[in-house]
Amino acid sequence: MAVRLDRTAKQRLVDEISHWHHAIDLGDDVVTPGHKTPHHFYDELRRLRLPDMANRSVLDIGAWDGFYTFHAEHAGASRVVALDHYVWSVDLRKAAEYTTRQHTAGQPIRAFHTVKDLWDPVGLPGKRGFDLAYRLRDSHAEVVVDDFMTMALAKLGTFDVVLFLGVIYHLEEPLRALRRVRQVTREVAVIETEAVLLPGQPDQPLWQFVDAAQLNADPSIWWVPTIEGLRAMCLAAGFSRAEIVAGPPPPEELRRRQSNNYRGVVHAFC
Repeated sequence: MAVRLDRTAKQRLVDEISHWHHAIDLGDDVVTPGHKTPHHFYDELRRLRLPDMANRSVLDIGAWDGFYTFHAEHAGASRVVALDHYVWSVDLRKAAEYTTRQHTAGQPIRAFHTVKDLWDPVGLPGKRGFDLAYRLRDSHAEVVVDDFMTMALAKLGTFDVVLFLGVIYHLEEPLRALRRVRQVTREVAVIETEAVLLPGQPDQPLWQFVDAAQLNADPSIWWVPTIEGLRAMCLAAGFSRAEIVAGPPPPEELRRRQSNNYRGVVHAFC
């Protein structure tokens, strides 16, 4: 049953959670204060060009606060599975404080799962936002707490649409990850990632190793592909066809941002 709360009660529960990544509409004009704002999602959804999910099964790998899990439900998906493990195991408030402290001191930022005070795979402090949004939206998505890279994939089954958004560049073995995504995909996987435009090599299928650089002050980023690199690796992983749906922005935009990084999207078909 849906939890029937008035606006004040909903807002109080939202405010009790210190860190939100996704802006999620909980009704009664209550929207979670995520770093990904409604305007961000408007642009992101346009860039992702998600396939029709009505009456189809959807797997959301790396669900975090659940925006795309709930989006798939709202779109009429017949079955939705939200899967996460890493973010749900991190105390996000403490992680933010730790990152700020290390950055201020000029010290390296270690991967969160290696810092004892930040990592709790039993209590799952990073799942509180998802749980609250799930409850207040009366979601019926299936929830799986597991590591996609090590779990038995038979536990998941296969899905018409697989969402692999903002995950692959955090993984040490991207080719193996894409092979596992292929195993659970019946029709199409939507793969979104941090990508890079390498000067003089715009069409080369390359992957840039960035662990030591700690891109975006994030110690969990390992590999950043060119968009052709991502497309080529999807084919190597066993997909029959891979389409680039969001590639590099115009050069003037990259110059304005003073960065060669952007968000790329590939649709990989079985």
